[in-house]
Amino acid sequence: MAVNGISGTATTSAMTNSRSTIADNFDTFLNILTTQLKNQNPLEPLDTNQFTQQLVQFTGVEQQLKTNDFLEAMMLATQTAGKTDAVNYIGKEVTVAGTSSELKGGKALWGYVASGAVQNAKVNIKDPSGNIVYSETGSLPAGVGQFAWDGKGSNGLAQPAGLYSIEITGTDLSGNTVDITTASVGIVNAVDFSGTEPLLTIGTTKYPLSQVRDVRTPTAAT
Repeated sequence: MAVNGISGTATTSAMTNSRSTIADNFDTFLNILTTQLKNQNPLEPLDTNQFTQQLVQFTGVEQQLKTNDFLEAMMLATQTAGKTDAVNYIGKEVTVAGTSSELKGGKALWGYVASGAVQNAKVNIKDPSGNIVYSETGSLPAGVGQFAWDGKGSNGLAQPAGLYSIEITGTDLSGNTVDITTASVGIVNAVDFSGTEPLLTIGTTKYPLSQVRDVRTPTAAT
């Protein structure tokens, strides 16, 4: 992409300038060395070995400084590439660790992972104040799944749009508790770069990029 192209140009320019500076300094010191050799006292000849060693040390330091500049340019290019990757999430449906989902257009969607088959499962959906507005019981297969809610409460009335949370618990045939983790599912509408890690905005909630579990192209029904 264009951003990566700019970064590559900047890195190449930094390398070219570094080589040019080192070469110029090397030529300068060679001229100084030649001048001193021409004007040295025959009775006290210049210790060329010592001078050459100093020259080598100087150019070594110069090269190290330029290497540091080059590494900084590489880090900047990597950060820019990371931001470009994060922007590509906009418009995609993602699953992230969490319990919240936005009810919009009469639909809210969550993901879950059950460590085993759940014979007696109970789903509670809570409003922003923590009140249970909908409950459902049933069974769940082991593994990854999704729970879709039509936005209607247990009383059959449509709930207002907003952020809701889910809680899923259950046991197996033997009555043992099954570990069930939930996740938020939604469309990314923005990316926040103000912190050290990009934050994906889903509805009105922001999630760290590192919490993304999977990414999909949304279907027409989503």
